Amino acid sequence: GETDLEKILGLVAKRGRALVSAKALVIEHERAGEMMVTAAAGELPEGLHGRCVDLHDSLAAVALRTRTTLRVEDAPNRPRFERHGLGRLGLHADAGLVVPLLFRGQGHGVLVVVDRLTDGPAFTAEDQRLLEAFAGSAAVAIATAETVEVDRRRQTLAAAERERARWARELHDETLQSLASLRVGLAANLAGAQPGPLADAVRDAVDQLQTDIANLRALVTDLRPAALDDLGAEAAIKDLAERARSHGLQVDVTIDLAYEEGRASDRHTGELETTIYRIVQESLTNASKHGGAKRVVVTVEEDETVVRITVQDDGRGFDRTARSSGFGLLGMHERAQLLDGALEIESAPGKGTTVKATLPARRKSAQVA
Repeated sequence: GETDLEKILGLVAKRGRALVSAKALVIEHERAGEMMVTAAAGELPEGLHGRCVDLHDSLAAVALRTRTTLRVEDAPNRPRFERHGLGRLGLHADAGLVVPLLFRGQGHGVLVVVDRLTDGPAFTAEDQRLLEAFAGSAAVAIATAETVEVDRRRQTLAAAERERARWARELHDETLQSLASLRVGLAANLAGAQPGPLADAVRDAVDQLQTDIANLRALVTDLRPAALDDLGAEAAIKDLAERARSHGLQVDVTIDLAYEEGRASDRHTGELETTIYRIVQESLTNASKHGGAKRVVVTVEEDETVVRITVQDDGRGFDRTARSSGFGLLGMHERAQLLDGALEIESAPGKGTTVKATLPARRKSAQVA
């Protein structure tokens, strides 16, 4: 009945460990090409939660690929696996089991138990059978929780976009129009005014209003550009690039989307168009605001199945291993993941930054069907 993923993982770790009397149980999930520890129970090294190992060089990777349980003590090339897998996690075990979490043929991670506390350290065949049955039930709960979590995140993003659109409409239809009317009225009265301090003050007010109106228009467009809803991602991105150029950033844009080029009969879903736009927008913002870039190259291309986005800048770059306090990069990763896509960021100090995203193409007609 529980749908909170973190709570479920914690329960699985505690109950699975108790089931086979293990010294420790660790749950690993795949995250961006690595296996990340998302829950653990028992005698554990400090700082284990959140630690990663290379997905392609661990017992967990082999267990997921073969869909079979592995015994640590029987694994081929055990020193290499321990160096890149259990050893990298700080789990130095004499024996253990690595059990894949499988649901409908899809791997959702692995359970790793090490060193039986009683009659050990090796686990019995009955231990393996119990843990495999437990892993099957746990995988169902985890898959359900992951689905609920994805739906919640998608709904949160959709709600945020709706709120952005509402504020954009309110600011445009109410505040912006009122300021524009006030400016026109002041300018009309200024035309026949006698020179003097009052006229100068009115003239300064008109100029200030003009600046404020321009800033408010930019804010409205950043919140939710009308072109994104009315015309699609290409028009919105080209308008975004033009605004960036007006602030001194050289932006080269190449866009090849099937609908806009006449190769498809309908547009992408609103969620996909928004994701394409927001990834480019955030990348341009980071390049200008944080990277100090002078030039950015934006490429958005589509083939039969995917949309590929590349945003490359000549800025100062950054250390990808350093912890960031911002939500921009995290938001881009989240948007890509929610569409079953992938996002990769290449950067180093003094080397600029390249953002690459691959998103499955999804059209409105398929969504309706």
